[in-house]
Amino acid sequence: MPSTTSRPSTSSSTNAARDSRSLDLEKVSSLQLGGGGPKTDGEGIIDLEKQNQDPPTRPATLLSQTRSHRSVAGGDGYTVFPGDDASDGDTAPRDYVVAWEGGDGDPLNPRSMSKLRRWVIVIIVSSSSLCVTCASSQYTTTYSQMIPEFHTSREIATLGLSLFVAGLGLGPMVLSPLSEFYGRRPIYIYSFLFFLIWLIPCAVAPNIATMLVARFLSGFSGSAFLSVAGGTVGDIFAKQDLSAPLILFLCSPEVGPLIGGFITQYTTWRWSFYVLLIWAGVQLGAIFFLVPETYHPVLLRVKAQRLRKETGNAAWKAPIENLSRSIPKTILWSCIRPFQLLFFEPMCLNLCILSAILLGILYLFFGAFPLVFQKNHGFSVAQTGLTFLGMFVGMVLGILSDPLWRRNYARLVRQREAQGGEPGGSEPEYRLPPTIFGAFVVPIALFGFGWTTYPWVIPIIFSTIFGIGVIWVYSGVFTFLVDCYPVYAASALAANSFARSSFAAAFPLFGVQMYNNLGYQWATSVLAFLALAMAPFPILFYRYGKRLRGNSRFASSTTTG
Repeated sequence: MPSTTSRPSTSSSTNAARDSRSLDLEKVSSLQLGGGGPKTDGEGIIDLEKQNQDPPTRPATLLSQTRSHRSVAGGDGYTVFPGDDASDGDTAPRDYVVAWEGGDGDPLNPRSMSKLRRWVIVIIVSSSSLCVTCASSQYTTTYSQMIPEFHTSREIATLGLSLFVAGLGLGPMVLSPLSEFYGRRPIYIYSFLFFLIWLIPCAVAPNIATMLVARFLSGFSGSAFLSVAGGTVGDIFAKQDLSAPLILFLCSPEVGPLIGGFITQYTTWRWSFYVLLIWAGVQLGAIFFLVPETYHPVLLRVKAQRLRKETGNAAWKAPIENLSRSIPKTILWSCIRPFQLLFFEPMCLNLCILSAILLGILYLFFGAFPLVFQKNHGFSVAQTGLTFLGMFVGMVLGILSDPLWRRNYARLVRQREAQGGEPGGSEPEYRLPPTIFGAFVVPIALFGFGWTTYPWVIPIIFSTIFGIGVIWVYSGVFTFLVDCYPVYAASALAANSFARSSFAAAFPLFGVQMYNNLGYQWATSVLAFLALAMAPFPILFYRYGKRLRGNSRFASSTTTG
């Protein structure tokens, strides 16, 4: 390594100026994903090696094992301001901020792992996420045996589904911020351990009260895989490679009844939870032995600790070690900011309501499908579970159509360039075409499902169309929120998750009564009219979104690259 002159740290007044320009952790993480902000080495650290600055002396024999750049950190430990305001006479201690050398090529960077190993990690984490979502909906197949055993009503039994989903919505408010301090791996291990533990009282519950409490705590514990798992994919895959791994996380809760129907019909309802316990135990072992830490700031902290030990120089620091924000403050903001976006951002609010209605309808169908197919067509519990296969196939088809929407997005970008825009520039509204189409496909599918209950195959076909529309809406909404609120992307997605979980918890509570009182046709039509009422909003935001962003204090008014 060439020998150059080290640069002293700035004075306290300079540090204060840097602090005033620093972003919080969420902002910086979002900028890294969205490509905004200053050019960095991939971890939010500006590389100053080319500015002829030397790190402290390290043992030459270990340089090949632990490599690093010299950088200067801002007050928050992530934003870096390498300005020329350092005083030559400053005698303050000098910090050397650890970063990846060569970006993804650093051997300690998780993106440098082999593709096979990275895919093994994704499969383990996504199958763990699938286990959690199956636990949410598989519960609905136990009603026929559990309700008479506990001498309870259908409405009270349905609370077990609603409380589990409520836990899925509340858990990320706490678990996601904790992963930013301790990393992904500890959160995965402890949350899935408690998820497994709370499945035990579900399996052996002597009464409905025990079941309801255990269901909420189980959902709260398992929610980490629905909030943190996507971050793991971003840790180990570059941005342009994310779409294929993320497809594995789109398996919806309808898989639960597919499995649970056969288990309940041929054994007892308790075996539905025994199977989940076995599955969760296998997943926990796979996580413990095969899923390493992938969160870059935490890995850089480990790298800094090694450097301090090897060199005896305490000046080596990881960006996360310079953070001044406390854990309670981070959790508090993770709970407050999503509601700020919901209350003050009409685009975020309406798109979150649209996606929340769709998930609410999906969970309502867990009660409606048995009414339609068991009472109307005489299906068994196992056969009723198979009817959800139509919706699952529809979602897979929706995922497979993603290349078509990517080509449309590229066409809009080229069209913008031809009109004088900067090369590669884009607008968040270009993400909305799949949502626009999906928002109208969904009510069409619901009307078809409601008014064609005979023969039995016709409503299943319309449920397939419903699944396609749901995926189209979700794919556009999620990517639009990230592009429209790049600095607050995590909060925007948390707001969406909270809204979806709230509707998914509430809709099943009145679904059965609505179908019994209004009839299958009109009950489904009410849902269709509700979805249809929200359908124009994506069109309005596509046309007027740029103007709304210009008047927003949260949304980005600039184009994305």
